[in-house]
Order: sequence, then structure tokens, then C-alpha cells
Amino acid sequence: MTEVQQGRRRLILPAPVGRIGTSQPNPEPELLAQLSPDTVMMMGDNPALPKMPPKPRLLDFFRARFDDFTVTHLLTSAKRALDAGQDEKVVTACLLHDISNACLVRSDHGYWSAQLIAPYVSEEVAWAVKYHQALRYFADDSVGYAYPESYRAFFGADYVPPEYIRRDAEDAKRHRWYMTSRSVTMFDIYFFDRSETIDPEIFSDIIGRNFKEPDEGLGFDGSPVAHMWRTMIWPNNFL
Repeated sequence: MTEVQQGRRRLILPAPVGRIGTSQPNPEPELLAQLSPDTVMMMGDNPALPKMPPKPRLLDFFRARFDDFTVTHLLTSAKRALDAGQDEKVVTACLLHDISNACLVRSDHGYWSAQLIAPYVSEEVAWAVKYHQALRYFADDSVGYAYPESYRAFFGADYVPPEYIRRDAEDAKRHRWYMTSRSVTMFDIYFFDRSETIDPEIFSDIIGRNFKEPDEGLGFDGSPVAHMWRTMIWPNNFL
């Protein structure tokens, strides 16, 4: 996709979802005013980012697109679940539960992450990822899960989650897969200063058994979520 733009200055318009509601002005009019035969809006590979392979697999996104903090968080959560002897479905859900945060959308990240992975994992894993977002807000003393102290810092001690989160948490508690999603919340811990370096390749076999990698590569298999993976491959595309 980059060949036709070679030799030209390429402009990047930040995604509105990350700007709306802030004090940042809309840069689009200023950028459009700069267009000329030698200045264009970016499409395709951004040379500032690592180049993705033609048929990208899951771990390629961990290496080349996901931000370092989220990668560390996901690998650490999955490693702790693995070390605790959890079933592979829980380890897989821990490895994938926040991938939307890594290179796509943070808001409603559990729902976005579940949608991203749904064609490639079991229904139970996708369900666990979706509902971990709601369950994080509610303690379960029977399994030793307390309300996260980090959430008090993030949102304030008096924060009350919205109705849809409360509803989904209640629904999840009555579901047969409740403990799968609850297990994700129990390993969904922020390791700001205490994270070891983890090679993502240690999860290769688990991914092979629990994540159906499309032969065409993620983003090019025609699945209902292929466009979401392509957005992460080319996050700076103008359109």
C-alpha cells in the first residue's frame, strides 16, 4: 500500500475517538490545507512502525503493534494463570483479555477485545473476556476477589459503574462460565513495578491449541472482525 506514496510527505490525522472530549483542537482542517502533489494523507505502512508480515499471526501483533505496557500486563497475567495451574482456556483468556487496549480502543475494552477474538477462540473464552470488564467492578469474597485498589485511584472512591455494567455483572454471576471470567479478573492485576520479562513464545503451544490462526493472516481472512485487525496493522490510515 505504500508504493504509490513513496517520495511524498505523508500526514497523519489522529483518530477522533482519542481526541474528542479533550482540549485538543481538530487538526483535520489544518492538515487538509497542506495537501499538494508532494504531500498526501497517510495510507498503508507507516515507516515509524515495525513492518508486519503479509500474513500476520497473533504474536506478530504482540511484537509489532501492541503497546509495551499492555503486552507486559497480558503476558504477566497469563503467566501467573499458567503458573497457578489454570486450565488453558483461562490462560488464553488472560492472554487476550485487554488486547483492544493495546492498539485499538480502551473504552468498553472487554467488549471490543471479545469481539476481536470471537472467530478464533472458543465461545467460552470470548465470553470470559467480554464479561471480565463488568466483573472487575464487583468483589467476590467466596473466591478472594476484592474491588481493585487501582480502580479507586483511577476513578475515585465513590465511583459507581453505569447500569449496563451492573446488569452484565449480575448476568455473568448466574452464567455457567462465571468462574472462567472471574478467574480472568483474579489474574488481571496491574504490575507497574513488579513485572518480569516474559517471552511471548512460551504461549505458542497454548495459542496453537486455543486460537485458530487463519491461513490468510489476521485481517485478511474475510471474518466479521478482519477490519479491526487491519486497523491495527495500518493504524494511521486516513480512511
